[in-house]
Amino acid sequence: MSAPLLSPASSQLDDDAWDNLLSFIEERRVIPIVGPELLLVETDRGARLLYDWLAEKLAAKLAVDVSLLPQPYTLNDVVCWFLSSRGRREEAYVRLRGIMKDAAFEPPLALKRLAAITDFDVYVSTTFDPLLEAALNTVRFAGAPSTEVLSYAPNRVADLPVERDRLTHPVVYHLFGKLSASPTYVISDEDLLEFICALQNEHLAPEKLFHELEHNHLLFIGSNFSNWLARLFLRMAKRQRLSDPRDVGEVLADGHSGCDERLVAFLQQVSVRTRIYMGADRFVEELHERWQARQKHPVLLAPATRFLPPAREMPENAVFISYAREDLTAVREIKAGLESMGITTWFDMDRLEAGDDYDRKIRLNIARCSYFIPVISAAAQRRTEAYFRREWSYAIDRLRNMADGALFVLPVTIDGTTAAEAIVPDRFRALHFNSLPGGVVPVEFAQRLKDFMKARVQ
Repeated sequence: MSAPLLSPASSQLDDDAWDNLLSFIEERRVIPIVGPELLLVETDRGARLLYDWLAEKLAAKLAVDVSLLPQPYTLNDVVCWFLSSRGRREEAYVRLRGIMKDAAFEPPLALKRLAAITDFDVYVSTTFDPLLEAALNTVRFAGAPSTEVLSYAPNRVADLPVERDRLTHPVVYHLFGKLSASPTYVISDEDLLEFICALQNEHLAPEKLFHELEHNHLLFIGSNFSNWLARLFLRMAKRQRLSDPRDVGEVLADGHSGCDERLVAFLQQVSVRTRIYMGADRFVEELHERWQARQKHPVLLAPATRFLPPAREMPENAVFISYAREDLTAVREIKAGLESMGITTWFDMDRLEAGDDYDRKIRLNIARCSYFIPVISAAAQRRTEAYFRREWSYAIDRLRNMADGALFVLPVTIDGTTAAEAIVPDRFRALHFNSLPGGVVPVEFAQRLKDFMKARVQ
């Protein structure tokens, strides 16, 4: 029998417990099960939990009188009111898909932190949104759609494609269905009941996935399971009496389980390998920090920040970002990451690329910016003729007036393009290329640039 995941007395994790957990993660014996408490997204009214925001938007789309709903109301409350008013069930799913598509949310920082833990290869999601998949693609694959996404439905049983040790890409498995225009995912308590019943049917259960859930340690992070649903889900995942001896354990990391005295008492008496950690975001932050500290080459993520378009005129002492138009998504991420650390950036978002007035404006901006960041990528490689290459030339013109070794140009790569193969001016080749996969800014890079700018002013 392996060492216990957690000490049995505490509802938090001590250093020994963390060490055990991280050892199991490094051995790929832990599966995170991700719930809605981690889905903190930036809206026009500030940071909101995704499901709360969706409930509000769906109520408006379906003309639901929210004054008649329990307060605060949930997505289930909205759907139930709509159905009781003889609304078409299918319409709610179509509307939700449209709302999510139009919103185009960036992945929350908590999901990026989970994605950065590369020893995780299978993630189970109890939500229908694509944000976990987006976080993995952003952090690990520079935005390329390389994560395998599977979703369960009672009438369409999908399972892991191969045994876990043969997986070549990370997998996100949506246990309660994935966003669609069809009613094939959970948006109400009735939907959830149908999925839970189907998953307990041996002919409708994804066998390879359930084998992994049974034989690995599980992290239930940010779930919104009620008392009895938490018990049922644990029993379903372990496929044996919870009081039977077993050599794997579970952590419930959320904002409510530890406050449920009956659930806590049940777990202490029946499921001694299950422990509670109060706070989903806090758990992910500590898990990420401790895992990174054990790595030889950690990738630190800057705090997530909502993207704000650059000003029409470049502010004084701004960092100029030069890029190929195909890389705009990554450039927006770079801007958000740097500005979250107090670094003013500027780039031309319209990419007019024509006219003497435009050219004069760009040349002037490069002449007075604090630093110049050329974005190197596969897209930039393909464009052997483009205006951004003229911007690079203007940056070299300014370098000619600088002392040898003066820091001005900071090349960054946003994908697998290496410095050796980059099609860049010779003056760039002598410089250090910083890796910002998908435009995600490491804290250390932003802090170093901030220190450079502070020293420059002094």
